[in-house]
Amino acid sequence: MVEPKSAWTYGNGARKAISHTAPAWLLILPLVVLIGAFYIAPLLRVFVLSVTEPELGLRNFDRVLTSRGSVRVLSTTLRMCAITTVITVALGFCVALAMTRVQGMHQRLLVVAVIMPLWISVLVRGLSWLVLLRDNGLVNGWLMSAGLVNEPVHFVNSELGVVIGMVHYLLPFGILPMFSVMQSIDSRLLFASQSLGASPATTFLKVYLPLALPGIFAATIMVFVFGLGFYVTPSLLGGGRVIMLAESVSSYVLTTARWGLGSAQAVVLLVLTLMLIGILSKTVGLKRGLG
Repeated sequence: MVEPKSAWTYGNGARKAISHTAPAWLLILPLVVLIGAFYIAPLLRVFVLSVTEPELGLRNFDRVLTSRGSVRVLSTTLRMCAITTVITVALGFCVALAMTRVQGMHQRLLVVAVIMPLWISVLVRGLSWLVLLRDNGLVNGWLMSAGLVNEPVHFVNSELGVVIGMVHYLLPFGILPMFSVMQSIDSRLLFASQSLGASPATTFLKVYLPLALPGIFAATIMVFVFGLGFYVTPSLLGGGRVIMLAESVSSYVLTTARWGLGSAQAVVLLVLTLMLIGILSKTVGLKRGLG
């Protein structure tokens, strides 16, 4: 007959479990305090300002979603992000496909070439594109010398220049998730499809593309999310004519000191970002989606 364990035995086991987990909690406690003080608390402060400044209520959110200027900013942001996402994912798919077709040193060099632009400041890249795309810049000089245009193309202070700058910055974030997924596709499936009589086009559309869809979907969400928060590139290449949500928040807070309206726009931007990240987490997974 098995003797039942006393309450003291269970209590002693619980104390031992707590004693083993306590050092781990003590190690991460400083990190939790830092995140709470410098990240969570400011976010809560922004939310409080959005519903209390200049008066208590949801008037700021009503203005963000109904006033003509705020709606124009929001629509411009969504449109620019959508255009940039389509171009970035299309170009990134070609690069990721090329990266999966090489092996060894060549593949590592391509990976380094993709990651290297991330080490350069967005401000430096924006200023570089400003020099290249201005009316008397290298790009217009080349187009006119080649006879493709008769007068300079106005890349700067237009949506076209902003799209070019955003696509250049976001390409690594589109390439890496697709490369991560496409690299795991078993090439024997493609050989099996062709051995059964399928043409290369049919194999690509009905075998390879469906297997690569998780990477394409992850890249789409990642690029769109990063595009929502763009500030420097639209400011430099848009010249005040292409105002996106992040620049509008900065204008309300720093220029006109309308803290409530700027905070409401920031909350809308945060909610959009969290929704898209949540979709990515539930479908593809954050680890796979981040490449």
